[in-house]
Amino acid sequence: MTVSATRPSQERTDRPTRSRDDRPGGSPRRRRATRSFAPLWLLTPAGLVLVFVTIAPIVFLVFTSFTDYDQRSLYTGAYDAVGLAQYVQILTDPTFWASLVRTVLFTAAMVLGSILIGAGVSHLMTRLGVVLRYAVTIVLICAWGMPNVASSLVWNWLFQPGYGVVNWALTQLHVFGDMTNTDWGNSAGLAYTSIWMLVVWQAVPFIALTLYAAETQIPLEVKEAVRLDGGSEWTVYRVVTIEYLRPTLLLVTMLSIIWDFNVFNQIWLVSQGGPDGATSTLGVFTYITAFVGHDIGTGSAVAVIAALILMVLSALYIRNLVRSGEEL
Repeated sequence: MTVSATRPSQERTDRPTRSRDDRPGGSPRRRRATRSFAPLWLLTPAGLVLVFVTIAPIVFLVFTSFTDYDQRSLYTGAYDAVGLAQYVQILTDPTFWASLVRTVLFTAAMVLGSILIGAGVSHLMTRLGVVLRYAVTIVLICAWGMPNVASSLVWNWLFQPGYGVVNWALTQLHVFGDMTNTDWGNSAGLAYTSIWMLVVWQAVPFIALTLYAAETQIPLEVKEAVRLDGGSEWTVYRVVTIEYLRPTLLLVTMLSIIWDFNVFNQIWLVSQGGPDGATSTLGVFTYITAFVGHDIGTGSAVAVIAALILMVLSALYIRNLVRSGEEL
């Protein structure tokens, strides 16, 4: 009995023990070190694309803004560091301030029009039947999916003097007189009107679909409570719908400001900043300075200033979200 009782313990003590390093995979510390590099290897392709496509151009842009980089530098690679001279030159240039004022005012007009029309379309979609709602959604997605260069060229053809469809239709109304040979790009007011309609037409689909998705999440019992209290449909929309849509409205407004502030293709393809620089916004001013006047250093400085303005607006938006308790 004594031998049989002690034999298991003896066998356990005589069995050789394996160290942690002898186990498959090595020590836990070594395995953790090996595993920690796996996500980095998986993210390397996307990281390289991000570096070469986004980070490197931004670094080069900031760098050239402190140099006299110009057409000579493109061929010879020679340039001189000028410090803040480019920024001083820009901030003392009346043309820059005029283009900045145009950009701010035109951005405000485009954002206001896009938000109002987009909110109206989204609310209309909540009142439509299934078939019509799907039809409107498909039309909005098709309009939103068109490249802005292609749509801008087609839009420009619609307003061409002599054979433009819009000019012909306005002439047939007999309200504005004969507009067959009207050149919308040679008049500041008409050019702004055409560009405004084009940008709003391109921006409404995203805003409408985003607001519609948010509006469908509003509890119906809250709207019914307002109606039972005698509130009109306008009161329901103002008191309930807009309050629930406030975070989404702030989001699409901020995105619209960023997009419309940087509008270039539509303006350049419709009016090229004319007539006489009347539609030359900050984007057009930057392009003309850098690629028409070949003053790349000054153009880079203008782009940096525009980016800083948008960063300030984005910071204000994020601060508002944090204060309102929204999760980023």
